[in-house]
Amino acid sequence: MEGTTAALPLSVRVRPFIEVNERCAASHLTAAELHSLPQRRQDDGFDVYHLIRPEGAAHLDRPHVIVHRMKLYEDEVTRIDGVPVTTPARTWLDMAELLSVDEIVAMGDACVCVPRPEFEGKDLPLCSIADLQRMIERHKGKRGIRKAKEAIKLVRVGSDSPQETLLRLAIVRAGLPEPELNVPIIATDGVRHHEPDLSYRRYRIGIEYEGEHHGGESQIARDIARSERYAALGWTEVRISKRHMLNDAKPAAAKVLVALAQAGWRRGS
Repeated sequence: MEGTTAALPLSVRVRPFIEVNERCAASHLTAAELHSLPQRRQDDGFDVYHLIRPEGAAHLDRPHVIVHRMKLYEDEVTRIDGVPVTTPARTWLDMAELLSVDEIVAMGDACVCVPRPEFEGKDLPLCSIADLQRMIERHKGKRGIRKAKEAIKLVRVGSDSPQETLLRLAIVRAGLPEPELNVPIIATDGVRHHEPDLSYRRYRIGIEYEGEHHGGESQIARDIARSERYAALGWTEVRISKRHMLNDAKPAAAKVLVALAQAGWRRGS
């Protein structure tokens, strides 16, 4: 029975806990999962649902439910499959008390990322950086607010994955210039080519993060073709894999440093 329940969509599983009172909304880790935002996975052996209830609402005590009692405004609640859920911006702020700054930045990047309709079936981001900023200003005394204020300075539009965000943060932390995100390469003849995950147009360097899906035969063929295009365009390709992300991604930053130095970049330039 437990396995059958686990196979149901999260919105179906959490609905009974929320419908007990109309002033409830899924929040924190549960809301992040419903919005498909990057987060740490719960590994408790059973489902735990996070709900938010406004201050002053009646007490709710149910097994496998973590209730957060805090201020909640009507415009901070949306609906997913008919279930009340905190908005992406409010969810991001709530998660600031649970995540590291880098993780909050990764979640913020996911919130403001402009999706590609051909891949994701939508073309609008979950929210804007201004929406995240408004949440900070509205909830000044909230737990995690310091981390949220630090993180919002680092949130950028254009990152397609948490790994790309963490790579960018590691590069900047190493004292290297901040790369651009998913900007297309425009050749001298004006032809638009592919978009590197991160790049330095001035130094003609493209940085590609290769996840586990790059092990397939068809993907390997595409990667080889991409490398050939880099060479034909006179660009340098820097390929980063999971092993370069160990030790706070210092190996990845070191690899980018080598490419920048060979292209003529110097610290302070």
